Amino acid sequence: MEAGAPRPGTPVRGSESGRPVMAVLDLLGRRWTMRILWELSQAPAGFRELQRRCERMSSSVLSTRLDELTGSRLVASHDDGYRLTRLGEDLVEALGPLNAWSRRWAGEMGSGTAER
Repeated sequence: MEAGAPRPGTPVRGSESGRPVMAVLDLLGRRWTMRILWELSQAPAGFRELQRRCERMSSSVLSTRLDELTGSRLVASHDDGYRLTRLGEDLVEALGPLNAWSRRWAGEMGSGTAER
């Protein structure tokens, strides 16, 4: 299923129906996708700068993820590098409650990482 970005309405990992929530969870579950979104939510970045911020990411994986994220209209390329689109910004904002819940969950699990 890694051939191209997941799209609502088409089968994705975990869902033959291609429900939109399953398509976005498939996309977000791909290696490095969340990190790229996080880094671009902080500031736009060119390819090399984004690769530097995402230590240890190969250029081929970064290129693939950027293609998927631009194809999903979450990231766009501009003169100053890559940046989140309005849809991408909305997604990062929508993940805020999940982040809060995950910290609560970590505390309940006694993992000691609830503050991260």
